[in-house]
Parts: sequence; C-alpha cells; structure tokens
Amino acid sequence: MNPFLSKLLVDVARKRLKSKSDAPVSKRQIVPLVRIFQVELAHAIKEYIFIIIGVFSAGFGLKGFLLPNHFIDGGATGISLLLNHVTSLDLSIFLILVNLPFLILASKTISLKFAIKSIAAIAFLAFVVHFIDYPTITDDKLLISVFGGFFLGLGIGLSVRGGSVIDGTEVLAIYLSRKLSLTIGDVLLLINILIFSVGAYVLSIETALYAILTYLAAAKTVDFVVDGVEEYVGVTIISTHHEELRVMLTDKLGRACTIYAGKGGFGTTGKSYDKDIIYTVVTRLELAKLQTEIDKIDRNAFIIMGVVKDLKGGMIKKKPLQGH
Repeated sequence: MNPFLSKLLVDVARKRLKSKSDAPVSKRQIVPLVRIFQVELAHAIKEYIFIIIGVFSAGFGLKGFLLPNHFIDGGATGISLLLNHVTSLDLSIFLILVNLPFLILASKTISLKFAIKSIAAIAFLAFVVHFIDYPTITDDKLLISVFGGFFLGLGIGLSVRGGSVIDGTEVLAIYLSRKLSLTIGDVLLLINILIFSVGAYVLSIETALYAILTYLAAAKTVDFVVDGVEEYVGVTIISTHHEELRVMLTDKLGRACTIYAGKGGFGTTGKSYDKDIIYTVVTRLELAKLQTEIDKIDRNAFIIMGVVKDLKGGMIKKKPLQGH
C-alpha cells in the first residue's frame, strides 16, 4: 500500500483508539485496526469502480439504443422511459423520481447505507444520461432490444456487485415477497407484465414485444454479472464407502472436501449408525466426471447436488479436476 495512505490509516486508527481510552496506544492495538481499515478501503474502492462502470454502461444502453428509438425496458427504468415518452420531460428527472420511493423503502427493509449508495448511483446515472451524448448505434429493432438490454443489464449487474441498485423495483419485490406468499421472481414478473401492458397501449404491441426481449436480455446479463458465468455445484455424498470416496476426491481428482460426522436415521433394524458425510464443490462441467468416479466406488451412494452462486478461497478456482 502507498506509504502516505498507510501513515494516514495508522493516524486514523490511533485517534480512534485514543478517543475510546486515555491509556497509551500500543502498536499491537493499532495493527489489527489498520488491517480492518485496509480491507474496508479496498472493498469500497472496488465497489465504487463497479458502480461507476455500471452507470456508464447503463447510460450507453439507454441513450445509445433504447431512448432514441422509443424502446422501453422492465422495472423502474421501463417506467421512466414510458413517462419520458408520454410527457417529453427529460429521462434523468424520471430516473430519480421513479426510483426515490423504492429507495426510501430500501432504507427500511435493507439498510440506510445501501439506500444512500443507491441514491448516489441513480443520481450519477441521471447525470450521465442528461449530460453525456452517446452516439445512436443502430435503428435495427432486434439489435436495439438485444444490445440495449445487454448494456443496461451489464450496468445493473455491476451496480449490484458494487452494493447498490440503479433500478429500484427489486427492492419492492423483496418487500412484497415478505408480505405476500409470492417469490421475488413472481413479484418482478407481475410488475413487468403491468409495465409491458401499458407499453403496448401507449406505444404499440410490437414495441412491447421488443421490450420483453430487451428485459430478457438485461435479466440474463444481470445473472451472468452477479452470479458469474461459470456455475458451481455443491455435492454432498453419503455412503458407507466414505473413506474410499474421500481418497478418490483428494488424491485422484485433486479436489478438497469437507467431512461431516453424521448419523443415519433409517435402517432395517431401526437403529441409527455413524457415517461420514462428504461435501465438495465442482464446476458444472466437471460434474459428469465426478459422478463417474463415485459410481466406480459406490453405485448406491446418496448424492445431493445444489447450485452454488459464487465462492471465494479454497482450491476450486486454482486448478481443475485431475485424473484421467
């Protein structure tokens, strides 16, 4: 880290410790606090870089594709585009006004810090949309809907990675899903059906159909950005041959695993029995090979698989499965 920045963090840590106690501050007290500050600063810088890139990407999707061709999208952005078309007021005004109620709701349902960061991101997006002149890329409707959705989704996804939103309808969906017996996806679907229905009436049915394509392109891009292109699968293996399976995973395939001490709850005698439960994570592309190796040892092994959105640390991102 930069020497000036390191010295600044040390000074801040010393002042904070002195404010809590009049006792002399030792180096042993300062070092852990400085490390915490370093982590917080590094994460904050990374998050704001994500948000800035995301805002410029979303602005490009809006002004380079959707806005000049009177296209709309789903969510709060779609509502803003519809209002812009009906009233001819500047889109940047509606981006703030439409999202504001959702962000007030976010301050109560998620956190005040999240809401403040989102307000800053949306205000920056409004600034970019109003003051930066993006070139109109194409007038082909299919390209507009696909790539307009892609760049808008890229912007939304990067903003989410940065700990904020530039489209507040997901906040409403989270809130309503807690109040009603609906999932977040169900609420978002209902909101967007309403938006596209109004779009079909105000603009045209054809434009509304292209808007659905825009929304799908944006939603899929958001999934890729937030969850990652490479999907991971968590695999739980329950077998009486657990030791052979562990050796196969660690020695033959070169994959780390976690062993849980388990107890069976079903048996022909009605008695429970001790067994080790193995948990490991592989990529979706490596799943077939793992299943093959498991079947070689125990064809009757009980295997539970679940999608893992993302992971950090460990060996899985460092090297692929071994073996031939």
